[in-house]
Amino acid sequence: MTFTRLYIHGAGRRGTAAWPAADHALGEFLSFEPGSMIPEQVEWLVRSCSKQRTVLFAHSIGAVPAVLAAASGDLGIAGLVLVEPALYDIARGEAEVERHISSVTEARAQADAGNLRGFWAIMRPLMFGGPFDADVWEAERPVAEHWADTNVPWGHGIRDHMLAGIPTLVVTGGWNEEAE
Repeated sequence: MTFTRLYIHGAGRRGTAAWPAADHALGEFLSFEPGSMIPEQVEWLVRSCSKQRTVLFAHSIGAVPAVLAAASGDLGIAGLVLVEPALYDIARGEAEVERHISSVTEARAQADAGNLRGFWAIMRPLMFGGPFDADVWEAERPVAEHWADTNVPWGHGIRDHMLAGIPTLVVTGGWNEEAE
């Protein structure tokens, strides 16, 4: 039996750029529209995966629409490969996950109040390491704008039973307690 491979990006790079080590001839590399919401992404996946047997490869926040699409019914999803999946709904209560949610919530409140610098002062160390640096702020502003408008990986109703019966491989790197 043959399978189609569909690669789903996380919140950063998109399309083939998000999967530089994958053989680009062996799959389809998704690029969700910037600003698309999780329900829109799930709808797109449901339409795509109903046509053929598919193995979904998803990174970080990309695991959220992948799991929701897989749980929506028999779509021909043959399996999931989740790379450092941001399935925070399943991991609620874990100290590292709750700390991340708290920090992002605080940062988003800054962005919502019109304080993008304040947002970036919290998010930059959290997501990229190193403190906010006023000397490079203008160069980093577009990245901050992107992350201020990125979907958060919680509040989507994902539960562990949603993966029952779906062959799933979870890959983590042992470097980030949130993903472990």
